[in-house]
Amino acid sequence: MSKKIHEFNDIIRKLRKELFGKGPERIHTVIKDNMVISTLYGNLTPTEKFIAQTSEGKEMVHAARTRMIQDVYDKAPPAGMEELIGAKFVHLFSDIKLQDDIAISVFLFDRSIEDTGGESNGSR
Repeated sequence: MSKKIHEFNDIIRKLRKELFGKGPERIHTVIKDNMVISTLYGNLTPTEKFIAQTSEGKEMVHAARTRMIQDVYDKAPPAGMEELIGAKFVHLFSDIKLQDDIAISVFLFDRSIEDTGGESNGSR
């Protein structure tokens, strides 16, 4: 399972790097039932950190880092994600805590994707 998680992390890191110019520095992922839950650390670019110094800037960066990524996934999951997981992608729930530069993404699939009865994790 850890190889699958490592490959999953690479897919989401690559997409976020393409969208925002910087991917997360570290990702911790667990698979439970029909969900893949990823905690992403070190997401923000220096420009986003600068913009987020004002309340208006925080709202703008938060919107870009949550709604924009959800819109991308609403159109289609990244290439190879469904094949890797072995299930159809249904929806992404995402949020970011700007002051700590931590994001969480919950990927919902159409069926259980656990290979074993417990949690698996992988970080990089």
